[in-house]
Order: sequence, then C-alpha cells, then structure tokens
Amino acid sequence: MNCVVVMRAAAGIAGWLGAEPRHVVIGHDARHRSADFARDSAAVLTGAGHRVTVLSGPLPTPVLAYTLRRLGADAGIVVTASHNPPQDNGYKVYIGGSGDDAGSQIVSPVDAEISAAIDAVGPVGALPLGRDWEVLGDDAVSAYLDAVTALVPDGPRDLSVVYTPLHGVGGRVLVEAVRRAGFAAPEVVAEQFEPDPDFPTVAFPNPEEPGAMDLALAAGEAHGADLVVANDPDADRLALAVPGYGLLTGNEVGGLLAEYVLDHTGGSDRVVATSIVSSSLLGAVARDRGVHYEETLTGFKWLARAGAPGQRRVFSYEEALGYCVGGDDGRPVADKDGVSAALVALALAAEAKSRGRTLVDLLDDQARRYGLHLSDQLSVRVRDLSEITAAMRRLRAEPPAAFGP
Repeated sequence: MNCVVVMRAAAGIAGWLGAEPRHVVIGHDARHRSADFARDSAAVLTGAGHRVTVLSGPLPTPVLAYTLRRLGADAGIVVTASHNPPQDNGYKVYIGGSGDDAGSQIVSPVDAEISAAIDAVGPVGALPLGRDWEVLGDDAVSAYLDAVTALVPDGPRDLSVVYTPLHGVGGRVLVEAVRRAGFAAPEVVAEQFEPDPDFPTVAFPNPEEPGAMDLALAAGEAHGADLVVANDPDADRLALAVPGYGLLTGNEVGGLLAEYVLDHTGGSDRVVATSIVSSSLLGAVARDRGVHYEETLTGFKWLARAGAPGQRRVFSYEEALGYCVGGDDGRPVADKDGVSAALVALALAAEAKSRGRTLVDLLDDQARRYGLHLSDQLSVRVRDLSEITAAMRRLRAEPPAAFGP
C-alpha cells in the first residue's frame, strides 16, 4: 500500500462508477497511513466529479457499511487491514444502490470491472484532484448505534464484562453501544483500549492467535467477570471467552447466537447462513426451527447475499469470528459486525445468567439436542509462498478421500 497504488484504485473506482456524478462514502481505521489513503481516495474521486462523504476519524468498518446503506450511496470504501500484522494495510470496496445486495462487499463481475478500470488509469500525477468532500459528524456514529442497539430485545441486563478492542478502533463505539443497550459499562483492558497501529501488547492482532487474548483473560479472572469480549482491530469480528473455561470457537459462538436470534425473531421467511468451511451445526438448528438454511463460499461477500429475494437474512456467520445479526426489521449491516454481535452476545449471556447458567451450559444443551459438533483451527505459515501453490496443486490433483483416522 502506497499513495500511488491507492490513487490508482480510487481512479479505477471513479471510472467504474461512470461519467455521471455518484455518491461514495469513505472510512478508515487507525493503522499507519490509513487516514492519508482515505484522503487520497477522496481527492481522486471528487476530482473525477463524484460526491464524496468521509467518516470523521478512525471508526469500525461496520459503521462505514451501515452509513453506506443509510445514505443510499452508490459505493463505499474503507481503508483497513482488519486483523493483519502492523505493517499491512488494505482497501475494501462495497457496492451501494438500492438492490438486494446494497451495502455488501463487491463480487464478480464488479471486481473484474473495477480491476479493468484500474488498468486503464493513466499517470497518477495527471489525475485531477478535488477538495470539496463532506466530512460527517458524530451523528453518523449515533445513527449506527441506534440501529444496532435496536437489535437487542428487552430482558435481563445483569452481567459483568471485560472488554478489549486489541488496540483497534472499536473501543469507544462498543462501550457506548453497551451503555445504550442498558448494560453496565464493561471493565476495559486499559493497555489495549486506545488505537495504536503498532499493536504493542500482541504479537499478532487477531483474537484467534495464541496469546492475543492473554491480557483480557487475566482481567476477566481478576474481576470475576461473567464474560470476556474482544473485537479485532477494525471491530468487524467478535471473540468471546468465559473465565474459568477459556475462549469459545467461532463455531460455538455462531451456534449460540443463531439460537438466540431465532428465539427472538419470527416468520417463515427467515434465512440463516454459514460458509462451507464452518460447522454443520447451524444446519441442524435451522431444520429444528423450520427456517431456511444456506451454505455459501467463504467470506461475507457471499454470506451477505444468502437466501432468495424476499427472505429476511436474520443471521449468518463464518468460523473466523464473523457474525451478522438481524431482527424482525432486518439487518442494519450487510456484512460481519463485531459490535452488534457483541450486544446480542451480552443479551444472550445475561438471559442465561438470570437462569443461573453460563454460555458453557448452553453449549452442553446444544450438544445434547443436536449432537456434538467438534471443530478446531490449524494455521500453517510458510516463508516460501511457492509452498502454498504446490500444496494446492497437490490437493486438486489428488484430493483426500477421508479425514481423520
């Protein structure tokens, strides 16, 4: 990522949008150069004649995804590397408009069309640059908070929580969301609360990585908390842990959230979805509840489009800690959202606590009802990237006939 790459990407998006003025919303996280890259994008797009609205300061990716839909904009951009290492950065593009997939990440053929438009960009130094973009105020975050807190039904609120944003941008937004939803303020992990692009207390800013949650887990034990909650650096993922038990997997959280959402929504038009690499538990829950179920390719750009036109996408998830929750009025964000998912998880845990139970007890209930669904994750890192290509070539040529002993 550098200014030239970013400006070419923005120019490609401008070209893809066409000659008529369109509306683009831009957000960014707190990583090194993210604000610069967002500003460069705004300059190129306004210079090309498009209307640009920029979120004020570093904010969670779901705030951008929600704002895009709320404003009815034509496209959205967020500069973020999510939970990647400190030296990384990235560029995520959303499609807008009024269609069924409005507010979701781009897929084919749009990705290929934008790529071709980028290839057609001339010298970056010759691009006209504008300055007249609009910067949204705090009302954009407030509107998002109103939408996600509306997902939490009335019920028990007695819950002790420890929270960490892992040096990312979710801290203040999550704490305010918890307050608006009627819960007590969480105990925060002070060393990790302020955004810091160097992520000084973790080797890898991903809640799934060994050691990343150590400070939060220790704080949970020290405070006698009922639940430990974490977001990844751009707050579109959620991790949960129960002190004395440990971290829950993404599949475990997905199964629990699914049942809670289905218990608090109604209608025969509901659909739940997960990816082909996630647990088969969600399918069993869907069959038991009589709702539509769908499996998609990996990634929320596919999960956001699950279901048929007219169906309400009330819940989707993937095992890598991504969850999208909706209610009877629909989902506020057509992407994974670690803030709204956290609120629903708190409501679920508080309801269980009011009955003298924990999330671990609820996992046991699910195992008794649907059978035991075990899952684990193994990450393999290599220095020579050609090893990945060779491994995939072998798997395609000779796929395994079975897994396990």
